[in-house]
Amino acid sequence: MKGDSFPLLEMTEHKVWNRFRSPVLLLLLLWAIAKTRGQDVPSSPSEPWINQKRQIQFERSLQQDKDAPYELDLEHTYSLAELINLAEIHNPDTRVAWQSAKARLEQVGVAKSSLYPAIAAVAVADTSRDRLLAAPGFVRQTIGLSQDTLTLNYLIFDFGRRQGAIAEAENEMFAADFAFNDVHRKLIYRTSSSYYYFLNAIGQVSAAEAALANAETVQKDAEARLRNGIATLPDILEARAATAQAEYDLQAADGMREVALGALATAIGLPPNTPLRVQPLEELTLPEEPPAKVEEIMDLALRQRPDLMEQVAKAAATDASLTQARSAYLPSLSFSGFDGSQRMYGRQDFLSGTYTGGETWNAELTLQWDLFDGFRRKHQVAEARAQNAVTKAQIETQEEEIANEVWVAYSNLKTAERQRIAAAALLLSAEESYAAALRSYDLGIRDLLDVVASQRTLAQARSSDIAARTQVLTQISNLAFRSGDLSRATPRKASQQP
Repeated sequence: MKGDSFPLLEMTEHKVWNRFRSPVLLLLLLWAIAKTRGQDVPSSPSEPWINQKRQIQFERSLQQDKDAPYELDLEHTYSLAELINLAEIHNPDTRVAWQSAKARLEQVGVAKSSLYPAIAAVAVADTSRDRLLAAPGFVRQTIGLSQDTLTLNYLIFDFGRRQGAIAEAENEMFAADFAFNDVHRKLIYRTSSSYYYFLNAIGQVSAAEAALANAETVQKDAEARLRNGIATLPDILEARAATAQAEYDLQAADGMREVALGALATAIGLPPNTPLRVQPLEELTLPEEPPAKVEEIMDLALRQRPDLMEQVAKAAATDASLTQARSAYLPSLSFSGFDGSQRMYGRQDFLSGTYTGGETWNAELTLQWDLFDGFRRKHQVAEARAQNAVTKAQIETQEEEIANEVWVAYSNLKTAERQRIAAAALLLSAEESYAAALRSYDLGIRDLLDVVASQRTLAQARSSDIAARTQVLTQISNLAFRSGDLSRATPRKASQQP
């Protein structure tokens, strides 16, 4: 008997394996899939995550998502208005804000959809088998069901809850629109500032080149006088030092020009190494005085700054949210119903099957009034009221900040205008002083140190004149940015003046 037990044991093990083989294989397969498809993680927090295959996929996706670079006419001289137009078209910030505004618009449509009934077509097919207790045993029963219906659900009245949601969505959309406008305001200011920064850099290069030319002229004159026995070696060394300093200043100015060009190209959505030809400073008109009184500009800013209007729209959205929270205390009336047909098949053991079908419908009118919810609605109303107070307080704070920004920008513009007048007078005086010093040196009345000093003063005066003129334009753009009046950010040509 013992010898016969082994075949029985083997047969039992074989039956057990056959019974549980499929679940075991399935678990092993799932484990293998999870192991191969799971995310790798670093072995320690000191090591970066590296997944070469995924990184290559992401790099390809990044390249596919990039827009094709737009063509730029390298022979065309771009005005500020044209540069701003390029920036608004190609800078990615505008596309981000635009898509956000579009998303908010669709949310309004989602909110308004609650005003309409919801209609759905439903088809159901079902089969079931069970055993019914029928003494002295069970009777097996099989039932098949198919049903097609058209259902309708409609919220008839809710005391303004849906209207509050619609108003909130609409005001959020308005806030997104104003945010989109504010992106353009910031982009125009960024482009304008970069443009004036580039003009200043170009002017500084021109001033440095003129200073170098003057230094070289003085050096050549000193060397000629030395050959004639009139000048001394220290004079030559001083002249050469002045030339070297002028060359150094020129290289620094040229480096600043390259940086400014990169900033301007980036602002309009181009690579920073893109060569650009822009309208020169000499073709721009400088105003004689600020365009309006500061009180008028403050009033204009408080009426049209898009970031302030965005906050006002958000405050209106919180008003609507408060209306929704309060409406939760009131009942709602809704209707639901369906109409369709039903077909059913049934069969029991030892009996023949049967089939039947017919019309089915239902209509239901529901009045729901939540009487107690653990003070949830009370806290929701308090939260909405607090958020509403926060947004309104933020509006007051922002109004004060805007008024101060306008005042500072207005004061900076007046200061820049006074500095421009002073810089022009300084340049004229420095030019006359340099010319007189050079003539006196040629006549032997003054020494070379006086000429070098006047030459350096002239170089500084040229640099200050360029910086002062571009600073006036920058402050005009800044005032337009702070007031939200984008039309004043672009000065016209002299030929366009009335």
